[in-house]
Amino acid sequence: MNFTPVPIALTQCAKTFHGTRVLEPLDLSIGAGETLVLLGPSGCGKTTTLRIVAGLEAPDAGGTVRFGEDDVTHLPIERRQVGMVFQSYALFPNLTVRGNIGYGLKIAKADPAVARRRVDELLALMRLEAHADKAIHQLSGGQRQRVALARALAREPRVLLLDEPLTALDARLRDTLRREMNALLRGLGVTTVYVTHDQAEAMELGDRIVVMSAGRIEQIGTPREIYYRPANRTVAQFVGTINRLVGYGPGGAGSSQAEVFFRPEDGRLVEPQGASLRGIVETVSFLGERTRVTVAGAAPEALVIDVAGRSEWAPGAAVGIEIAPEGLIALP
Repeated sequence: MNFTPVPIALTQCAKTFHGTRVLEPLDLSIGAGETLVLLGPSGCGKTTTLRIVAGLEAPDAGGTVRFGEDDVTHLPIERRQVGMVFQSYALFPNLTVRGNIGYGLKIAKADPAVARRRVDELLALMRLEAHADKAIHQLSGGQRQRVALARALAREPRVLLLDEPLTALDARLRDTLRREMNALLRGLGVTTVYVTHDQAEAMELGDRIVVMSAGRIEQIGTPREIYYRPANRTVAQFVGTINRLVGYGPGGAGSSQAEVFFRPEDGRLVEPQGASLRGIVETVSFLGERTRVTVAGAAPEALVIDVAGRSEWAPGAAVGIEIAPEGLIALP
């Protein structure tokens, strides 16, 4: 397939519904061929932002949307050359798999031979050849998701938009399809905007992540930057688990009055004698590849420490905690 990805630029894009501002003015640049993930809780503005990119919503007066050199602010979705996958997939129940994938090409009056060749290519890409003539109700959830993605790609869009496409699937299938989608997007190189509230999806799929809260952008960065260098407490608390310490610095407990934070994997359980932090094991959760231990009494709130899965700790045991210096995070 032949994609011509374009950069996207949103400038001062805000959105007000019935007198209520749901999206504060934001500036956002997306590179050609980049996968950008909009991450945040329900109601944070991520889907509204996606719909503005799509042309399903118009920004408030003064906001602009550009695809490359083209100002598309006032163009409807059908003229923006975007492909979109909704959470519900929105497949046509009266059409076969092949009919669904080729629907956009038929509407565009594409040459029948070209359309069939492209549909065949997408059926192979999505491993759906054996299901080409099946009705949608005969497919599993994962197969329907692949049909929806193939349909979105059929017209070789300049921009691919994905609105929580894996939410309706069970956890195991979601993990599998997330890996497949990651490989697919990297291979296609199409500019992609992906909306999710799932941190694992954001971390695996995003070249960069935009963390949103209450209609605002809190931080934009690579997955590593977002996780290890969160811009503020909102980001730190939403992405992963974070521990808070008071009066702890490089010299250990009592060496600083500032608050510092650290991730569970940057703490280490040791014998309490001589440890900079000491507490009592409160709970132990075996998670397979790791064991999550909560320790009470070492900080204002219980601390969460991840240790190797084969490590065994018992509730009530006295433990010490050592923290890797590079794992300490200072937050405003």
